[in-house]
Amino acid sequence: MSLVLYTHPMSPCAQKVRIVLAEKSLAFEARHVDLPGKENLSPDYLALNPLGVVPTLVDHDVPIIESSIICEYLEDRFPTPSLRPMAPQARAEMRLWMKHVDNKLHPSCGALQWPLVMADKLRRLPVEEQMRVIEQVPEKPRRERQRRLLLQGYDAPDVAEGVQVYEQTIADLDTLLAMRPWVAGDAFSLADASLAPYFQTLFQFGWEAWYASRAQVADWYTRVRARPSYATGVAADFDADRLADLRARGAPAWDRIRKLLGG
Repeated sequence: MSLVLYTHPMSPCAQKVRIVLAEKSLAFEARHVDLPGKENLSPDYLALNPLGVVPTLVDHDVPIIESSIICEYLEDRFPTPSLRPMAPQARAEMRLWMKHVDNKLHPSCGALQWPLVMADKLRRLPVEEQMRVIEQVPEKPRRERQRRLLLQGYDAPDVAEGVQVYEQTIADLDTLLAMRPWVAGDAFSLADASLAPYFQTLFQFGWEAWYASRAQVADWYTRVRARPSYATGVAADFDADRLADLRARGAPAWDRIRKLLGG
């Protein structure tokens, strides 16, 4: 098999690549990376991906990193069916949304999700060992964010900032989707694939109320979830037991998020 994907079920970046792979009906070998156990910081994995993140796509032994770049690579490598709009303006808007996801929405999602699930194994270690592991994170902004979230949890400033980014994103999407069915035009595109996993985060923690009152966003996410690519690329990894556990973890966090939203 020429395609190998290093992935984790709860990584939104890996989820969007799995959606694209499913949209294109591409077979691949999935290799699970234990993010809570920091397997992503092992020498073997860093040799593939020096940033120490998932996903990593390996195509005929050549690694491709960064999820948006992987999505564009798959579009170039396997152009049918196309997930890019034909019109240059629409294509530019698609990429603008993908950039928003990478630069703003993904760190915001990390601030909300990381303390609830990804820090479990770290918290079991002595404090000195926790800090030693955090120091291995290659990128300083991610390293310092994880340190703050580990020490402060939902009191970290990253959480309040993340809530505001999410809120503005949902509001902007609701306005946009009142004018067209999909984020970058009349057809599902890489922009939709990129955004959808960040609504999975809200869904899995029981925070659906955050977007349910925005009719256009709620309708869009319902249609996304109905796509076979979402069923196989995302939803299949969340059985009833896992969802119950995540929703139990998300309930107290939602109380804090509501307060930050002014509710």
